[in-house]
Amino acid sequence: MKLLLTSAGVRNVSIRTALEDLLPRPVADCTALAIPTALYGHPWVGPGVNAWNFITGTTDHLTDQGWKSVGVLELTALPSIPEERWVPLVRETDVLLAAGGDAGYLAYWMRRSGLADLLPTLDAVWVGMSGGSMVMTPDIGEEFVGWLPPDGEDAATLGVVDFSMFPHLGHPDLPDNTEAAAERWAAKLGGPAYTVDDETAFVVHDGAVEVVSEGTWRKLA
Repeated sequence: MKLLLTSAGVRNVSIRTALEDLLPRPVADCTALAIPTALYGHPWVGPGVNAWNFITGTTDHLTDQGWKSVGVLELTALPSIPEERWVPLVRETDVLLAAGGDAGYLAYWMRRSGLADLLPTLDAVWVGMSGGSMVMTPDIGEEFVGWLPPDGEDAATLGVVDFSMFPHLGHPDLPDNTEAAAERWAAKLGGPAYTVDDETAFVVHDGAVEVVSEGTWRKLA
């Protein structure tokens, strides 16, 4: 599976070009499924209007890219319906668009729904935003843990990539997202880690990782 892991979506020409390079055909010919699930687990962003804004592309820069079609894949619903109702749809889809929010909550429902097990068999491109990107990393650090599973099940992120990311560096609405805070966060992880602003993304393809940026980023460890 190809990955485009962004801090805040497809916000500039460089990230858009990287997206186009990952796709099997032009954007206008590609089908997409929007995954809002991470929003519901985060105390600041959902449920409610933020899920609607993500799905409709009102404020977030994933579903508004000019796709041939955009559907909704709500992971919390999948365990209650037969796999034949949704697995073929996912297999046929070109792009999975994962909203930001709580990465642990998203990981939990990716496992419970079966999507996590399905991912390695897909040809689709995973495009994540914030928590929708961090879910693919091996560790988000305690600073980004906002939800714990009530049943004691695993909420660890998936470790599809071998690096962690500290998103939204320097965001005006997130005064704690500073270089100093990112350095403290990275020091506790013990593995490769980056801090990135909202104009930066990672392209992961065939085991190679490329940073695409029109902003600020730094490898911390």
